[in-house]
Amino acid sequence: MTTRIDCDTCVVRGLACHDCVVTVLLGPPPELMVEDDELVALDALAEGGLVPPLRMVRPVQGPDVESA
Repeated sequence: MTTRIDCDTCVVRGLACHDCVVTVLLGPPPELMVEDDELVALDALAEGGLVPPLRMVRPVQGPDVESA
């Protein structure tokens, strides 16, 4: 499986970029594809304190609300 990292859709872009592994290693790219094994490696580096963790937050769909 592949994880799509799209900084343009990250909910905390700007707020958490300075402490995100993507920005630290690559700068803020428009989009990045990371395979599962690469994501595991990034998590291991973050857990070891070598890089910050991935801070990407995906938006969620809210409930449909009918207007009165």
